[in-house]
Amino acid sequence: MPLLKNGSIIVDDWITLGLDDPKPDSGDIVVPYARLLRDWESLVDHDGRLGVIFTNIDRVEALTLFLPRLALIVLPFPSFTDGRAYSLARQIRETGYGRELRAAGNVLPDQVQFMLQVGFDAFEIGDRFTAEVWLKASRQMSLAYQRGLYRTGGQHEVWSERHREAEPWLEQPHAG
Repeated sequence: MPLLKNGSIIVDDWITLGLDDPKPDSGDIVVPYARLLRDWESLVDHDGRLGVIFTNIDRVEALTLFLPRLALIVLPFPSFTDGRAYSLARQIRETGYGRELRAAGNVLPDQVQFMLQVGFDAFEIGDRFTAEVWLKASRQMSLAYQRGLYRTGGQHEVWSERHREAEPWLEQPHAG
């Protein structure tokens, strides 16, 4: 499945394994969290990058021991109304995790900006929407209303942009 990442559509070159799929000798692999727990001893020495599919019923604290070895965390969205992965993404970024954080499942283009603000930086895109729709969604807003956790270069909050030229104490009485 193609990915939207850094404003481009790219090919997903990770190999997704199930609980009992044989592990290849090398290559980048993604495993379910249950397999990460069960097979950690053999996965830690895998020749390639390691990723995990972390469901939204697990707590982020359970991942902290594995984070230094993980190059990818996939957070599935079972439905577009299920927002638990938003919270997980923000919590994972707050741990200092700086590698790829991918949204998968029932993700819609109009959610991309909100997902970027909580720390997602890659999105699995299905065939429901065209690549042009996804690319447009990724560039649609360069400002955010809320102070986000995760900003790419050049992104600012609407309030900061509107008051850039203002005297700080006249325009920001609550700031001191």
